[in-house]
Amino acid sequence: MRQAYAPEEKRIDYRNYRFTMSELILNLLIGLMLAWAIGHFFYDSLIVSAGLLVFIPAFLRYRRKDYGTRRRNELGMQFKDAVASISANQKAGYSIENSFREAWKDMTLLYGTRGIIVKELNHIRRGLDNNLVLEQMLLDLGARSGVDDIRQFGEVFAIAKRSGGNLTETIEMTAGMIEQKADVEQEIAVMISSRKMESNVMSLVPFFMILYMDLSSAGFFDELYHNVAGIAIMTVCLAIYVSSYLIAQKMVDIRI
Repeated sequence: MRQAYAPEEKRIDYRNYRFTMSELILNLLIGLMLAWAIGHFFYDSLIVSAGLLVFIPAFLRYRRKDYGTRRRNELGMQFKDAVASISANQKAGYSIENSFREAWKDMTLLYGTRGIIVKELNHIRRGLDNNLVLEQMLLDLGARSGVDDIRQFGEVFAIAKRSGGNLTETIEMTAGMIEQKADVEQEIAVMISSRKMESNVMSLVPFFMILYMDLSSAGFFDELYHNVAGIAIMTVCLAIYVSSYLIAQKMVDIRI
């Protein structure tokens, strides 16, 4: 008799990223360096740098969101391969439960034991061994993943299973749709990868320009420091710089 789904351990919620200790330390250092750079290059003031430390929590939230997005993208790409493997196993004559077990083996060979999807499939495999309900585990993964394709796959699978639909055909069709979408996203990512690199390089140019002028022509920016007019001008320049950076990030963040 199958048991109701009750995870034996707390599963990862991919919608909310948590830094590892090394990631937290790294991003704290980046935030501190950024605060120092802005205070030094735009205002020549350690007091301003110290004042900017109040924005460190906001910076960490921004970075955590970026890390989370990258992890969800990785999960989505690996899930595409997992569904393709499940579909192939179904067509080879495996039962739906054994198709997931075989997919776990395939993904372990492809991504290693540390792969995100490998851990999730291993959780499903152990759940099946304990007579847990497959569709409920998939619905749980879809809810935690924050990835539309995974959530929709779980919902479609649950409906097909309850209604007695053709699971082999349903999974094959869903796998095809997920693969097509992933291929388009990958093509877009390749097309804009150079633009992202250019955007990242250009975001550093103002700092290098100010550093170069400061080293080659000492005192060149003195008129812009430590006076009201200069502070106002540099604040406007900083606002333009930040706005340009955010706009550039939006332009290269293309989703379908």
